Amino acid sequence: MIERIASFAAQAGDRAVQWVSNAVERRLRAENFIAANQTPYTEIHRNGLLSVRRYTPLQTDAILVGKRTLAVARHRHRIPVVLVPPLAANSLNFDLLPNRSLVKFLLAHGYAVYLVDWGDPDEDHSHLGLKDYTTVMLPEALAAVRADAGEPALTLLGYCMGGLFCLVYAGWSHDPKIRNIVTIASPIDAHQIGIAGKLASMMNAPLRVAARYVPFSLHDVDPKYLRVPGWVSSAVFKLTNPLGTVQSYVDLLMNLWDREFVTEYQTMATWFNRMHDYPGGIVQDFVVRVGLANELAKGEVRLGKDRSAPRALLDRIECSLLAIAGRTDRIVTIEAAKKVLDIVASEDKDFVVAPGGHAGVFAGREAPDTTWAFAQDWLSSRSD
Repeated sequence: MIERIASFAAQAGDRAVQWVSNAVERRLRAENFIAANQTPYTEIHRNGLLSVRRYTPLQTDAILVGKRTLAVARHRHRIPVVLVPPLAANSLNFDLLPNRSLVKFLLAHGYAVYLVDWGDPDEDHSHLGLKDYTTVMLPEALAAVRADAGEPALTLLGYCMGGLFCLVYAGWSHDPKIRNIVTIASPIDAHQIGIAGKLASMMNAPLRVAARYVPFSLHDVDPKYLRVPGWVSSAVFKLTNPLGTVQSYVDLLMNLWDREFVTEYQTMATWFNRMHDYPGGIVQDFVVRVGLANELAKGEVRLGKDRSAPRALLDRIECSLLAIAGRTDRIVTIEAAKKVLDIVASEDKDFVVAPGGHAGVFAGREAPDTTWAFAQDWLSSRSD
């Protein structure tokens, strides 16, 4: 009994020392606990905000995924995977932790992996809108990938708004060499996004009537006044689950002695706390076109203010499609994500619900065995 008490006291003392040490280091050198973006890559293209990465094939026989070991495949798939992130979230969420990296997971399964990085826009980029990202920047990125890979056929894998960019690009370009599209937590039916969606649905008809008599649109406002700072997106994201935010901080205080736990916490916090700005042009397009008018759900999106502007026709998308939604996602509901199956012309299309909320379904602890596994299994027979 005495030995147990002594052992417990010694362990408590060691943890107390480590707790203080980690607390001080986290306060003074928080970057020491950030483990994202560790997979080696080569930047194959850069133009202003836009850059494109090619990740280096793994040189090991196995990698750690969560707590389990995953053997690195010898077979190499012919069709590369291009990862397309959303605008606000930092691209680090694709390579979040050494043992929880979608990039490494795909590399281990034999895919050539590329990533489109949208950069960190500021006030000078307020004019950028949906047309810029989907008809200029994304095509430029895909051209760079094709030139580097020597392979015209591609798979696009987009998270949240990144998935929307993939679909809008495909609907606008009718690119016959887009072989597969995978969307994760991408909101197609904006009117199915909780209270905000219902409010947008209710406002759409009255605003359309008003527009007949009042010649004003949100697109008439200088986009520099509509730019949404990254800290606002961070705050809104946390407010979708305030109890979860508080609980995560309590968990940190309880486990501050555990360096591995602190590293995971601080890396995830970097994702949520260092979000990028939304350019004013994107805000205009998403409020008017995607939100109020719900054009994505109708299958046709106007890419510009003028009636003569080019359009993305989602009902003409014919490539293979997999859409994945989070079971407890409060931002993009299952109904909002599933709507894409009713729109595209693809004969080969599937929908899967995976565990997790908006972040968890993509990069939570269960994601490698659920979302990532679903996507990889689905792609494996469609990538050669």
